[in-house]
Amino acid sequence: MSDNKVILNYDGKAFEYPIVDSTIGDRGIDISKLRDQTGLITLDLGYKNTGATLSEITYLDGDVGELYYRGYPIEQIAEKSNFTEVMYLLLHGELPTQEQFAKFDEGIKKYNYVAEEMKKIIDAFPRSAHPMGVLSSLTSALVAFNPKAVDVTSKEDMDHAAEMLIAKFAHLAAWTYRKTKGLSLNHGDNSLNYVENFYRMTFKMPNQQFEINPVVVDALDKLLILHADHEQNCSTSTVRMVGSAHTGLFASVSAGVSALWGPLHGGANQAVIEMLEMIEADGGDVAKYVAKAKNKEDNFRLMGFGHRVYKNFDPRAKIIKKAADDILDALGIDDKALDIAMQLERVALEDDYFVERKLYPNVDFYSGIIYRALGIPTEMFTVMFALGRLPGWISQWKEMRLKGDPIGRPRQVYQGAQKRDYVAMENR
Repeated sequence: MSDNKVILNYDGKAFEYPIVDSTIGDRGIDISKLRDQTGLITLDLGYKNTGATLSEITYLDGDVGELYYRGYPIEQIAEKSNFTEVMYLLLHGELPTQEQFAKFDEGIKKYNYVAEEMKKIIDAFPRSAHPMGVLSSLTSALVAFNPKAVDVTSKEDMDHAAEMLIAKFAHLAAWTYRKTKGLSLNHGDNSLNYVENFYRMTFKMPNQQFEINPVVVDALDKLLILHADHEQNCSTSTVRMVGSAHTGLFASVSAGVSALWGPLHGGANQAVIEMLEMIEADGGDVAKYVAKAKNKEDNFRLMGFGHRVYKNFDPRAKIIKKAADDILDALGIDDKALDIAMQLERVALEDDYFVERKLYPNVDFYSGIIYRALGIPTEMFTVMFALGRLPGWISQWKEMRLKGDPIGRPRQVYQGAQKRDYVAMENR
């Protein structure tokens, strides 16, 4: 606590509320006694100014475009690390030694399979089922095959639960893709690293020898790293809220998958491709749609430009732009929609209208390009997002349980009818 405090003058009395310091970023006002002392609550629609927890995992500053995982800038992490190491960092708070990394990797590979009965569950879904609905259901179904509750007082039990879910979630994501394509399901290969293993399970055809493309693996690795955690966003807050009821890890993460499904959250990169396809279907006139975007009277908006949190350039976009360029070069993609994307990128980076308003391409813009170049259907994009966000969800759930956060129970300001008496139907 800081020596500073906020004084609230209300109803002829003064009430003091202490300031909670941060290591960097926003400080908070501790109002935990506000209702008891004054009978008032705060009203903050969407929790835009409300700190729901004290966390040590991720820090972001949208005004200057900074993102840190456990204090490490995302630029350094994306350049020097890999997704498995990032998962360890988020879960355990420090970068691993070689021995710790090997043990963690071995722990994940120990669970690199899914029970055969899970195939019966996925077979029950029609191919038309949305992949996020399938993924959420399969994640929740894991509870049936792993019914033992996680002992949150045991570090070993917590670590095993995290490693189990990390391993099996990659299967579920890959199998969800295979289901949409009507393909047979692949099992894991422990000779590969985590991203290579997912890549193989997802794309290996039954009648062809599979070759690992290092450019594709590097792009996937970076995408997963960049999506690994993003502070108290909608899906992460959902995982913490559900977990605060002492709900298990698998069920809490399943709730996070459902929250991510929303188009205002995880569906942004899908919206980018749908926009590109719309422009293509209308003749591919980029200048026409740039003009529409500049017209305040027009409802059209360019998807994938600017960000609700980052008021400057999205730091993740700087990193993934190169991966997108590398993918397009390596695979030799001939795709009109992706050509339109590159034209829009040039406009956004050079046109004064976009530069002055800092409407730069964000991570959703470039991730959508990469996924399309890899042949991943647009409805699968959010599944890829979920795979990247998984270690963040687990880390946030783990932190919340270890710190003993109370059950989440927001208040409300009621504006409905006052007390009134029931009227029999014949008298209404």
